[in-house]
Amino acid sequence: MERMRIWQTIRASSLSRHVHGRAYAALVLSGGYEEAGDYGRFQVNAGDVIFHEQFEAHLDRFSETGAAVLNLPLHTGYCTAGIAKVADVDAVARVAERSCRDAIELLFSLAITRTPQPADWPDELAAAVLRNPSLKLSQWGEKNGIAPWTVSRGFGLVFGVSPEAFRARTRARCALKSIQNTQASLAMIAVELGFADQSHMTRSVKQLTGIGPRAWRSAANRFKTGGNFDA
Repeated sequence: MERMRIWQTIRASSLSRHVHGRAYAALVLSGGYEEAGDYGRFQVNAGDVIFHEQFEAHLDRFSETGAAVLNLPLHTGYCTAGIAKVADVDAVARVAERSCRDAIELLFSLAITRTPQPADWPDELAAAVLRNPSLKLSQWGEKNGIAPWTVSRGFGLVFGVSPEAFRARTRARCALKSIQNTQASLAMIAVELGFADQSHMTRSVKQLTGIGPRAWRSAANRFKTGGNFDA
């Protein structure tokens, strides 16, 4: 486990959309902010923790008082993305002073998962894409009575990317997980996830991670047979 932890006190009004190269947990010690990223939009305050997967992208909008956040790095595959509540953030912070590993263990023992409810239609669209990475955006807009221009502009204002880009990242992430966790052929994964062809999937995964599908499949197999891998 990386013995690095980052304490942040952020007073900027916002942080533009950015990508994290590794998984981590962001525990809010005080203050609050809104995060809009690859797994939806979260309103967080003291006691909330957001778990981020590797290569996840998001933007943050902070309250006037800013926020103090404890970022704890996690092993790849250590958790799934989402939000939870922690009753005693001070206990985690105290343990983190002496041991990042112990703080992570305590965090997971205290965290109670919660499911945020959509605040408006951009949240509903993000949730729909996460459920179905091949979602037809025009059909979704028509079904919900929202014009295509409004869908594109409104979603972009909230998430910092177009709905098409959000869908592409979701599909690439699903492909990466299938490549790592199943033995299905790359061609079959591409078909099942709605890529135009295997080459399309290869480009998407490489754009997301910097590494192509075959390298990820090879690394996953090495890990399963006892090799070391933490991209």
